[in-house]
Amino acid sequence: MGKVMPLEGNNAIAEAMRQINPDVVAAYPITPSTEIVQTFAKFVSDGKVTTNFVAVESEHSAMSACTAAAAAGGRVMNATSANGLALMWEILYITASLRQPVVLNLVNRALSGNINIHCDHSDGMGARDSGWIQIYGENAQEGYDNCIQCVAISEREDVRLPSMNCIDGFFVSHAYEMVEVEEDAAVQEWVGPYKPVRPLLDIQNPYTVGPLDLWDYYFEHKRNQLSAYPDAKEAIIEEGKRFGKAFGREYGLMECVDLEDAEVAVVALGSTAGMCKDVVADLRSKGVKAGLLKLRVFRPFPDAEIVAALRNCKAVAVFDRAASYGASYGPLYSEVTAAMYTRGANVPCVNIIYGLGGREIRPDQIADVYSKLNDVKTTGQPADPVSYVGVRG
Repeated sequence: MGKVMPLEGNNAIAEAMRQINPDVVAAYPITPSTEIVQTFAKFVSDGKVTTNFVAVESEHSAMSACTAAAAAGGRVMNATSANGLALMWEILYITASLRQPVVLNLVNRALSGNINIHCDHSDGMGARDSGWIQIYGENAQEGYDNCIQCVAISEREDVRLPSMNCIDGFFVSHAYEMVEVEEDAAVQEWVGPYKPVRPLLDIQNPYTVGPLDLWDYYFEHKRNQLSAYPDAKEAIIEEGKRFGKAFGREYGLMECVDLEDAEVAVVALGSTAGMCKDVVADLRSKGVKAGLLKLRVFRPFPDAEIVAALRNCKAVAVFDRAASYGASYGPLYSEVTAAMYTRGANVPCVNIIYGLGGREIRPDQIADVYSKLNDVKTTGQPADPVSYVGVRG
């Protein structure tokens, strides 16, 4: 049996990393993910892990070192946020294309400019096409659980893709919660020993990594990489069930709250989903058939499962804690509505852009969205499907 501990989200993730005891952590701290690296570095100095901790000079160097260490045959982890992730951009694509199972704990934060250290999802959404698995946690418990699962998911031979374990900056990373921390031995047994695939340090079987790849083969290699993501989706489901059997907390691609008979529903990522649950419960007590689709996995995007969950609703609001500049809608809304249209689900959808730069969203504002969905349910698609909730006029 594990023990319940008061932990911040960052500390919960660092605790998971300690239990996993990766071979290499190469990192360059940045707010609000600094505590993950700081806490783990103390574990290294105190001899609580055998990890080779590499203090590099930038986030670009951090991901470069992580990718190289993974290619050499090591189990590798890291943590970053926002501008740090942006500085890794070039290497993110390389890590994914080399099929290296690096786990990156991403504490979501707004990207500059202007300079901002608080939460939104612009960093993760900006990296959505880099080839990484993306899993979003609602709270510190999920940050801890998802960190452990990301290792198992990424390292499966039918996947071999890097993962981002995402939590909301400050709202989760710096908020104390009671977290159920499992026994070290149980976590280590669940994750299992690392089994590298064709490590570079196997000098008896040399091969080339990252060669020049022009028009004659690049397309085929990318098509081959694309074929990994359906397997990754199944792996997330299977490892979530296996985690549930071991520790009593089962995970899937999403969490459906009162969607069986919901007429109006919200789609949300991260900590906001927790507040939406409270609003749904309150509205249900008043006779409103409200529901919530809490999306846990953004990459690979579970389009068929989302459509199946929302198909019978009469109006849906998709919450985006990020803007897609130059596009008409936020990134999550665009993907949800594309999935709905492609699969023939004719449900009116509105886009709620909120919380940029860490602005809080209140329960009454979420309740107001549900109220407006009742109008959409009656009148059909509104003339302007985009609303900016919480912005001053």
